[in-house]
Amino acid sequence: MTLMKTLATSASLLAMGVSMAAAQSMDDLVAAAKAEGTLTTIALPHDWCGYGAVIEGFKAKYPEITVNELNPDGSSADELEAIRANKGNTGPQAPDVVDIGLSFGPAAKEEGLIQPYKVATWDSIPDSAKDADGFWYGDYYGVMSFIVNTDLVANVPTDWSDLMKPEYANAFALSGDPRSGNQGLMSVMSAGMAAGAEPGADSAAKGLEFMAGLNKAGNFVPVSGKTGTIAQGATPIVAAWDYNALAWRDTLAGNPKAEVVIPASGVLAGVYVQAISAFAPHPNAAKLWMEYIYSDEGQLGWLNGYCHPIRFNDLAKRDVIPAEMMAKLPPAAAYEKAVFPTLEQQGAHKEGVTAGWEAVVGVKVE
Repeated sequence: MTLMKTLATSASLLAMGVSMAAAQSMDDLVAAAKAEGTLTTIALPHDWCGYGAVIEGFKAKYPEITVNELNPDGSSADELEAIRANKGNTGPQAPDVVDIGLSFGPAAKEEGLIQPYKVATWDSIPDSAKDADGFWYGDYYGVMSFIVNTDLVANVPTDWSDLMKPEYANAFALSGDPRSGNQGLMSVMSAGMAAGAEPGADSAAKGLEFMAGLNKAGNFVPVSGKTGTIAQGATPIVAAWDYNALAWRDTLAGNPKAEVVIPASGVLAGVYVQAISAFAPHPNAAKLWMEYIYSDEGQLGWLNGYCHPIRFNDLAKRDVIPAEMMAKLPPAAAYEKAVFPTLEQQGAHKEGVTAGWEAVVGVKVE
């Protein structure tokens, strides 16, 4: 910890539910972060959840801090591996902060890869989306969707079961290998739920069975789907979080035309969490980054990028959400059936998919 403000200020902050870790005065934290001069992030693609604008907002607010961006297309597993590989490294390859799927948070804590820090807005983060000790906490969520290249796909699928139709031969792709990336992993859960499974071991079994069926039918493409592959026609249909799909649609700008659909069944909500590396070379810059992305400004940045910020209810209650931001999202009815799986359910699902993908599906997503 750097210098704390007066005991009276600290006591006041603690009375509002802010931890000692966050009781450091903002002025002192900013000064310490500026002295470090760098923040190293990892796996933050600019078209994911509005990250490009959020990063630019942080840089504009704190121009003295250089943002060093590593492996923008990396997975949650890649992020944690980068921490492991750089435990004794204070150079530019050591990440300060990570943005990982909810199921990866507890494992990272247990392994000692992340450190606790509670932001000033801690109390407005739902208890169900944060570690009680402040090691990790949710920042935004979305629901699973399909993005469809409508220049190539005449009939847009509206549910997972549609994807089995012969007309979708060589058309469907995941956004990455479900054994290493949360988005692919949760796509399998959504498919399993659409087949009647409860989240957990059952969704893993039924989701794997569904993916194996798609592969056997010749409809599954073992390529990581993203904007480029959609535009090229290599992956005309991709399962992705709604905020990614909507951002990709905007990026394509009609070339090709694309439509985003939330499937009629298996409506799955996924929370991503933030954490600070236990070995962060720039711990104060990391804390300042956390304060920024959990501030009203940072949270509205997610909403502008089609994500639902974790502090959404607090923002709405205080009437600080611009109407134009809400108008950009799919109809609220599309989210009404969304299921938020527990950590235990996600853990059981992850274990089942990781163990069974090779034997059941038998293809590697490149």
